[in-house]
Amino acid sequence: CHLIHYLRLSHHLIVLNYLICTFDKLKSVSSEDINITDAIFDGVEVRVFEPPAKRDERLKRSVVYIHGGGWALASARTSLYNNLCRIMAESLNAVVVSVEYRLVPEVCFPEQFHDAFRATKHFLQPDVLAEYSVDPSRIAISGDSAGGNLAAAVCQQLSKDEHLTIRPKLQALIYPVLQAFDFNTPSYQQNMNMPVLPRYVMINYWIDYFNGNYDLAHSLLINNHTALDVGQAVSFRGRLNWTSLLPSSFKKNYKPVIQTTGKAEIIQEIPALLDVRAVPLLAENETLQLQPKTYILTCENDVLRDDGVMYAKRLENAGVEVTLDHFDDCFHGCMIFTIWPTDFSAGIQTRNSYIKWLDENL
Repeated sequence: CHLIHYLRLSHHLIVLNYLICTFDKLKSVSSEDINITDAIFDGVEVRVFEPPAKRDERLKRSVVYIHGGGWALASARTSLYNNLCRIMAESLNAVVVSVEYRLVPEVCFPEQFHDAFRATKHFLQPDVLAEYSVDPSRIAISGDSAGGNLAAAVCQQLSKDEHLTIRPKLQALIYPVLQAFDFNTPSYQQNMNMPVLPRYVMINYWIDYFNGNYDLAHSLLINNHTALDVGQAVSFRGRLNWTSLLPSSFKKNYKPVIQTTGKAEIIQEIPALLDVRAVPLLAENETLQLQPKTYILTCENDVLRDDGVMYAKRLENAGVEVTLDHFDDCFHGCMIFTIWPTDFSAGIQTRNSYIKWLDENL
């Protein structure tokens, strides 16, 4: 993929996603237990998983799920996410709507956010919920990794929509990526070379999402974009002070990396670095107070661990009921790896804990 990108034969993410989808057959296979259909919600493709109606049951609960993949990879139709959503629908006896948002490089921010928001808002319309026999008071918004980012951003936007009559009861975020302000949190330092998602890969995902220049990667890595002399970042600094938001067990002996002088032109070139639709952790307290009851799953061996922990703390400080479900022996992305040949115990463990929380709270 890197050779193809270097030779400008195609975008390396297109090639990588092609390989993923080639080896992972895309099928819509319904069964006696779950009916799987593809639909269009306000111009956005979705896959809907519906369990059969029970004799004495009128309405079902529901989960809107947004898949991960760095805003650039995977699909609601790949077997890993197809399997996850089918099991969720079966275990919860719930209608699961999996959002097939457009990917980098076809589109960049804010289009992925717009797709996820439009599809979710469409589903929340009373006539659509009635079509799928969904209880309007029992809907969750959920996602993993970049999908967790989109789920959090969608929840924040929905909470500010005065015309919306139906709102989600819960949000459930799986090792979400929530900020591009500080790439030297303890988890970024501790796991900088951790397989699956090293720090430089996460930074490149952000650059791709914002359609930025790879030449900025080193400046982002050392936090030049949020140095003390970068005026645009000043008002956000208190919202992401990990020295006060993280417990000592996570801070360990790591020190903050705060540059005295940096490059304000980075924010001028990529203003989305401070756009809360892309970085939900930087939202103001007034928005956080409006968020629904929240579940956040984090893994120790993950650069994004502290993103989730800090968001949980900020939500708690804003008065939101939060469950932080932390796994000491798990890694980023593990929850979707539950089928052969990548059927890991970490995947089963985290998936069961996530579904258990949804079952008890939705």
